[in-house]
Amino acid sequence: MAIHQRAGQQALQTDLVNIPKLMSHYYRIIPNVEDVLQKVTFGTSGHRGCAFNASFNQNHIWAIAQAVVDYRQAAGITGPMIVGFDTHALSYAAFMSVVEVLTANQVKVLIQKEDGFTPTPVVSQAIVRANAAKPSGLVDGLIITPSHNPPQDGGIKYNPPHGGPAEGDITKVIEAKANQYLAEQLTGVKKVNYGVAVKSGWIDEVDFIAPYVESLAQVIDMEAISKANIRLGVDPLGGSGIYYWEQIATQYGLDITLVNDKVDPTFGFMPLDKDGKIRMDCSSPYAMAGLLAHSESYDLCVGNDPDYDRHGIVCPGFGLMNPNHYLAVAIDYLMTHRPQWSESLAVGKTLVSSAMIDRVCHALGRQCLEVPVGFKWFVDGLAQSTIAFGGEESAGAAFLKRDGTTWCTDKDGFILALLAAEMLAVTGKTPAQRYKELTDQFGESFYTRIDSPISLKKKAKFELLNADSFTDTELAGEAITAILSHAPGNNAAIGGIKVTTENGWFAARPSGTEALFKIYAESFISQQHLDDIIAQAQTMIDSALKG
Repeated sequence: MAIHQRAGQQALQTDLVNIPKLMSHYYRIIPNVEDVLQKVTFGTSGHRGCAFNASFNQNHIWAIAQAVVDYRQAAGITGPMIVGFDTHALSYAAFMSVVEVLTANQVKVLIQKEDGFTPTPVVSQAIVRANAAKPSGLVDGLIITPSHNPPQDGGIKYNPPHGGPAEGDITKVIEAKANQYLAEQLTGVKKVNYGVAVKSGWIDEVDFIAPYVESLAQVIDMEAISKANIRLGVDPLGGSGIYYWEQIATQYGLDITLVNDKVDPTFGFMPLDKDGKIRMDCSSPYAMAGLLAHSESYDLCVGNDPDYDRHGIVCPGFGLMNPNHYLAVAIDYLMTHRPQWSESLAVGKTLVSSAMIDRVCHALGRQCLEVPVGFKWFVDGLAQSTIAFGGEESAGAAFLKRDGTTWCTDKDGFILALLAAEMLAVTGKTPAQRYKELTDQFGESFYTRIDSPISLKKKAKFELLNADSFTDTELAGEAITAILSHAPGNNAAIGGIKVTTENGWFAARPSGTEALFKIYAESFISQQHLDDIIAQAQTMIDSALKG
């Protein structure tokens, strides 16, 4: 895709979403359930949509909230529900809609006091901590966020009592029930006016910030960061964790500077992403242009997306790290600097993440579990402390506490950002410098992801692809070693295909929301070899889908 001519430049007034219009559409537009694009659809990160497109409106949220209540009642979940939301304009409106349904159903709701924002990892960690205390009723949560999506988007995801993203068998039930409620004009949905809800006695305002911040020393060596006087520049990208950093600095005596303290639902302070849209993607050098301007003023700079489940690491003299590179470095460091971790602990990676991780794990004698795309595949391992680390190529990861027990079961951008500071404090090397050492040891990785258009008819055939769909024996000049339709780490369906050789691979899977398929590819030989892999991958996929 061509880079937009204004990518990386400050957003202009003409780029900003009309917030009053957006909110009016949220409350006034009724979705048409006969239109598949206006139905509730739970992807890998919950339901997402936009009020302008009638895909994220009040009726959607009322229906989803009631469907979640129905699920938790059927599952015997009787404890409080933690509800968090981020800084997107639709998030607070959806929060109010959720509360109207939960209180009407007499579900105890726990929210951050003073209507404060609550990041995804904080909700996850609070659920894990609460249920570890073995309460009389299990705690679960709803997080209202479209993650790094543009300002006009909304999103909502459900985290059951394990604290991580809900599994597919749960989300399918919620999705089907929510769409039934929409089709029946919300018949059966219990709700009260928000003014009644806040006086109902079913809402408790608590402080999630202090317990989370005070617990950070259990997962990160905060003392090492403090003693090394690491100067950390932070850009919250206007997200939900913005008020956590001051408390982290105070609690641990850290030198932290917020280079951007703006919270604005238009996100008008953002540089435009590669396609010219406002998108709070902390793995994009274009969206992170504001933080990159400060890269030489601090020992490290870090950024996070609005719900804080992703991380961006900026090193002086280098710039923004590729998420794959940082995952490899983080795994290498953790496996050699957590003496209390059992040697039997595995490392989890999604199958579209860099094979550099496989090479690091092999050298360290650690099992590498390769799973399909989606953080939900790491939840059980993190909850049961059988995997030490789970990471995605899209800059999301989490890991265990220093003593080898569970920290959280969802992606945590805070701890990945602070881990970079710990690495520098303990080793004297930035993550970028350490990655260079890994390439000297294991070879240089050339990696890319591209989106290709596809007809809806061909898209529907993707999940039917398997090894028998292909006749190729070589990929870009190397013998094919495997053609996978199921992930080797857990034998779960990929929803696409992955083809590997000794020094390269590609994976292809359809987009969940668009008439596109995504190709991920990597070469440990050269950029030209990577280009050849991509070219052959497109030919192989096109041929297989014609069959």
